Amino acid sequence: MHRDQLVKACDHQLRSARFKDYTINGLQVQGRDSVTRVMTGVTANQALLDEAVAWQADLVLVHHGYFWKNEPVAITGMKHRRIKTLMDHDINLLAYHLPLDAHAELGNNAELARRLGWKVEGCLDGELGEGLLWSGRIPQAQSLQALAEQVSAVLERTPTVIEAPGIARIERIAWCTGGGQDMITQAFEAGAEVFVSGEISERTTHLAREMGIHYIAAGHHATERYGVQALGEWVADEYGVAHRFVDIDNPA
Repeated sequence: MHRDQLVKACDHQLRSARFKDYTINGLQVQGRDSVTRVMTGVTANQALLDEAVAWQADLVLVHHGYFWKNEPVAITGMKHRRIKTLMDHDINLLAYHLPLDAHAELGNNAELARRLGWKVEGCLDGELGEGLLWSGRIPQAQSLQALAEQVSAVLERTPTVIEAPGIARIERIAWCTGGGQDMITQAFEAGAEVFVSGEISERTTHLAREMGIHYIAAGHHATERYGVQALGEWVADEYGVAHRFVDIDNPA
């Protein structure tokens, strides 16, 4: 298919124009017109680009691309090597940040809930499909330890767990993939007994313990592996292109 057709389809599916983001959503680096092979990954790092070259990908689709707010404008050093790799091999780079977190069916939050079996009830910061802080219920009340063990097994990563006193069993849950740890106060005020995100800051521990809400930091990378896979699979099913997801390990 033509690159512009694929980009237009993804823009429309993710409603990317509705989001005020920290980066450019959509086509970031232009390559060849015809797309038959799409490689997906969480971040457009050099290792992913090298895999794309080896696989002869026409387009790389990621959650974390380039051109972030406040980053240096000059294309030098690492940024130069990455962009040169794409341009030397005529590979397109397509990236979606907040639109891929929020999407009601293909997004990171939706995919995390699906894989862990959580019942989605809505968003605490907007309409479903537009908000980043999701809320719902665990199918059966359980201990924090049991939930942490499930998260570890599904994500294949040992999470950091902060236990709040006085909550023996949990059912009401809120989550935001990636770097959403500062949404813990909003999650608590909405009645969640446990909040799950990707990262943890020094202050998060004290907030969780003193407010009285459990916290699980399951990894920024680990919680955001699934949305871009789902989007890549959607593109492959809809338009008949080959799709391959490559997971470049990241312990963060």
